Amino acid sequence: MPAAGASPQRETVIILGATGSVGESTLDVLGRHAGRFQVYALSARTRMERLAAQARQHRAHVVVVPDDAARERFERAYGTDLPLPEIRVGDTTLAETAADPGGHTVVAAIVGAAGLPAALAAANAGKRILLANKEALVAAGGLFMSAARNHGAQLLPIDSEHNAIFQCLPVKTDAATACAASGVRRLVLTASGGPFRRCHWKDLEAVTPAQACAHPNWSMGRKISVDSATMVNKGLEVIEAYWLFGMSPERIEVLVHPQSIIHSLVEYEDGSMLAQLGQPDMRIPIAHALGFPDRLANGVGPLDLARHGRLDFEPPDYERFPCLALAYAALRDGQGACIALNAANEVAVAAFLEGRLPYTWISRVIEASLEWHGGQAEQALDSLDAVLDYDLRARRYVANLGLAA
Repeated sequence: MPAAGASPQRETVIILGATGSVGESTLDVLGRHAGRFQVYALSARTRMERLAAQARQHRAHVVVVPDDAARERFERAYGTDLPLPEIRVGDTTLAETAADPGGHTVVAAIVGAAGLPAALAAANAGKRILLANKEALVAAGGLFMSAARNHGAQLLPIDSEHNAIFQCLPVKTDAATACAASGVRRLVLTASGGPFRRCHWKDLEAVTPAQACAHPNWSMGRKISVDSATMVNKGLEVIEAYWLFGMSPERIEVLVHPQSIIHSLVEYEDGSMLAQLGQPDMRIPIAHALGFPDRLANGVGPLDLARHGRLDFEPPDYERFPCLALAYAALRDGQGACIALNAANEVAVAAFLEGRLPYTWISRVIEASLEWHGGQAEQALDSLDAVLDYDLRARRYVANLGLAA
């Protein structure tokens, strides 16, 4: 059977970052609704054998790989019994594929700033975007939201917290129209507290990557697991919420909720508070966004509140989680500070996972990058090139701290 292309009867989907946890969950949901969706394109950076298995199973029309060596690995893993999909090679083809008219919906799930050009290309192409890439908003929120508005892109968040807020806001067509003008007092993002919720920061010096990646509730990739442990991920989500929903920083709060059952809350001016509850399973927000405004079955079992018995809440401890406070400071300081925060965190987390940096130094590296930013001349960050240039400069500064491999 030849590789399938765009089907006029089905919605065509492009998944950027297909072999990560979000990509895998998306494909699981799509497989449950094969009559409604068709996988058009998949991308991956390292796991070529897994990408080949996904492309075979879902009859992808296009795959995107980083270089010729990856292409060869993909071809070997794919086999010869089925015709190969079109293989596009190189980072520039990611953005080209995101804008490809053959795909209607783009799932932006590439981790880190590397996913920004493709996400922006999807916005400029007026696509339906299921956004999991935090950096598109953290590093380029103004640029990305302007592109989405100007080109008629439909923006649907699939981070569990932002999807929960989206579900609790009044009638809307996408995140850009679910603004805070409808009597909203504040947004409350919940956080599990990660594996070190009860540990003092000074006792974490000897934490190993394995310990930091052992999230108590969610199954995630290594980088996002470390981000959850430091709670920098919650800080990035605060910045995302600022851009997605038009709320000022002082009206976006974080609440530690260890059970991860309530995914976020919206409080209204009349004192009413709406919450979205569900199992800690990414298929819930993904299925919601894929089917929106319809509700789709997603394979997640029912939530048994009686079995859980209790739901606990506590304010975040900024001494234990200094990265969260640094993210609020960056948001108040502006786009350049947010770029510096994200760049430093990516470099520092990579160094920690490679055994080159103690866990507790992640926040110190971020703080140093914000100090560096404070000494830079103000510049316009109103183009992708300007954003990427500033990101690169921040990474070079951090590398000069002795973190480069």
